[in-house]
Amino acid sequence: MKHHRSLKSLLIISQHWLPVRRIQPRYCSNVANTGVTPRNHKASVDKLKTVLSSGPSFQDFIRGVPVKISDGEFSDKHCYLSEALEMGNSRKVYFETYGCQMNVNDTEIAWSILQRKGYQRTLDLNQADVVLLVTCSIREKAEQTIWNRLKELTAMKKKRLKSHTPMKIGILGCMAERLKTELLEREKLVDVLAGPDAYRDLPRLLTVADGGHQVSNVLLSLEETYADIMPVHQAPQGFSAFVSIMRGCDNMCSYCIVPFTRGRERSRPVSSILEEIRMLSDQGVKEVTLLGQNVNSYRDMSGEQFCGSDLTNLSRGFKTAYRTKRGGLRFAHLLDAVSRIDPDMRIRFTSPHPKDFPDEVLHLIAERGNICKQIHLPAQSGSSQVLKAMRRGYTREAYLDLVDNVKRIIPGVSLSSDFISGFCGETEDDHQQTLSLIREVGYNVGFLFAYSMRKKTHAYHRLHDDVPAEVKQWRLEECITVFREEAARVNAAFIGSTQLVLVEGESKRSASDLCGRTDGNMKVIFPKEEVAVQPAESNSAPISAGDYVLVKILSSSSQSLRGRALSHSSLRQHTDEHVATHTQP
Repeated sequence: MKHHRSLKSLLIISQHWLPVRRIQPRYCSNVANTGVTPRNHKASVDKLKTVLSSGPSFQDFIRGVPVKISDGEFSDKHCYLSEALEMGNSRKVYFETYGCQMNVNDTEIAWSILQRKGYQRTLDLNQADVVLLVTCSIREKAEQTIWNRLKELTAMKKKRLKSHTPMKIGILGCMAERLKTELLEREKLVDVLAGPDAYRDLPRLLTVADGGHQVSNVLLSLEETYADIMPVHQAPQGFSAFVSIMRGCDNMCSYCIVPFTRGRERSRPVSSILEEIRMLSDQGVKEVTLLGQNVNSYRDMSGEQFCGSDLTNLSRGFKTAYRTKRGGLRFAHLLDAVSRIDPDMRIRFTSPHPKDFPDEVLHLIAERGNICKQIHLPAQSGSSQVLKAMRRGYTREAYLDLVDNVKRIIPGVSLSSDFISGFCGETEDDHQQTLSLIREVGYNVGFLFAYSMRKKTHAYHRLHDDVPAEVKQWRLEECITVFREEAARVNAAFIGSTQLVLVEGESKRSASDLCGRTDGNMKVIFPKEEVAVQPAESNSAPISAGDYVLVKILSSSSQSLRGRALSHSSLRQHTDEHVATHTQP
């Protein structure tokens, strides 16, 4: 597959940008055309055809059959660029990351690749030789933010031309794939485009851009997971980290651009995931979040021992847009293995799909003390009619049955969700059903947005964006109001309880306060003061980011809890005490 990609990854360079001189064609194989006669050229072409004919066919790539290129005749390297030319030579790179946690992880992967090539990272934009924006295309507002930023950076770049080495601007991620033509040809604001599956190609792209050309690689892959790239984690204080376990999405929800910008689902081998998490544990990381566009549909098919024929178990009453998949090491197996690495490390995961919560996953979450009792269940709508138009694969009733099952198996679980207001064809009755679902479930965290039509999606081609913008907005505002009312009610139930909090650092509003998060991912704010080293001990110690502390909850709002720290603790100690309390006769 890699050889096929290297032959197909062509630079997108308009004639407008090329110098006016005759360019000798160059090839990425050992069959170069330096000084060949017509007879020799024909022989070389015949040899190339022979080698290509012995390579994989289109069917091989569809089936995922292992393929072999004969005799190593062709190299995956770009032979027209030497290793030395691809080196960064201490040039400084500045990253700006927009959107979801996957983009944070993508930034860490891209930086790891560039760091190996001798680039340096800077947090000062004025010192940057290369500025890379890791972008999001999920909504129009997110893209408009990038367009505005590009204009600012272009103005800065023009000023830099007079006194510094020319600054290069690059767009990485989803927006690079979705808007490649507009970014390169119409606006001409960027030098480099790299899609989510092309980060390995960044050193080459930047080298070619140094020659004055605009350059792009936005090809999507059926297999790229960056499993062999160890991300350079940049989490604040180093106590938490994101670990990507899969990429892409197969669900094809009618409103969603992700399958078209991130490609098909493919999962990272379990061995590389466990290796990265062990390394993070050795570094003292206290919380790891497993990432994926559909994280709980994880399926490792990398080993023969995983390639069984058993059908995937779905949540009861849910279905998929694709044929039920077979075999593979599933999410429950991975979650089990990850949770055993370090009992004092919290494990979270996002973003899941409600269809992929079979009972074995829920029971595992309930049993393991270090798997957070917080589940994200993106509903998107409370109307079965709208859910059908969205191609979500479930009804309102099936979703509520899942919520009941989650609460039964995991007592005290915290729930969060996503909702879209004003989707195609949504009526006032549909909207009221969404409000009633929010009231019935009782979430404590939510992500709510007005619908934004995206090109390439099923909705763009088959549905009508017929809800007026002003109606979308007031429906969204009404959803947010109801959501906050319910979150305030849910959070008020914690007043008087003692919660184990992982400290994140100082509160943004006051340097005299600290903030952290509970197992249920609720923000807790409490005074900065020394507390007992252990419960019932007289010795005290200050609280630092990355510490676990027990906090007595004294008040609440729809967005946070407030309390006072009682003592230092640990996840393992708290879990043991909790188990002992609940097993006493």
